Amino acid sequence: MSDAISAADFRAAAGTDDWRVLDQRATATFRTGSFTTGVQLVEAIGELAEAANHHPDVDLRYGTVVVRLTSHDVGGLSERDVALAVQVSQAARELDVPADATAAAGLTIAIDVLDGAAVQPFWRAVLGYEEMTGSDPDDAAPALVDPAGSRPTVWFQQMDAPREQRNRIHLDVYVGTDVAEQRVADAVAAGGRLVTDRYAPAWWVLADAEGNEACVCTWQEPADR
Repeated sequence: MSDAISAADFRAAAGTDDWRVLDQRATATFRTGSFTTGVQLVEAIGELAEAANHHPDVDLRYGTVVVRLTSHDVGGLSERDVALAVQVSQAARELDVPADATAAAGLTIAIDVLDGAAVQPFWRAVLGYEEMTGSDPDDAAPALVDPAGSRPTVWFQQMDAPREQRNRIHLDVYVGTDVAEQRVADAVAAGGRLVTDRYAPAWWVLADAEGNEACVCTWQEPADR
């Protein structure tokens, strides 16, 4: 286990110019220009990660490779992330792959709550998420993260007064047809309620204990069409 460092410490370290810190993770985007070059870069990153016994999240797309680094044992960044970031940037240069520091971006969904303990389990169940390691203890409830690392973080913000109208935003959660009904059942068991199943098996409308809504969706057509 290594000691945690701050975002400022990471940015101040030599060789991290390609990287930006977003939501406790160091992120770099490399413009590969082709899928084949992207695969070569990913293979190089894999070798470096295995040698360091420190494994980043890597997103391979046509023309880009996005790498995200964090140290789960400290709930943030560590010197291991600095070391691997420098090595990844060097590997990209050797393949003549430029970094695009301006492309770094992240997304967190904030949900206003009065009682975080009553609301958070619903979202953990309906999204299939896990609690974030190192969440701020002053938050209304621990933040939630996608185990696969590909979807946005969900954060809970403490409200001072109850909302007075129907929420104006909801989340659509797309799942396979073989898990949809179980996902709905898990969300209800975790403190949510079924608003309507009129459109099942295309989608079910659910709400948490304070009325924030989510739809569990599949590819199928509504039964009433």
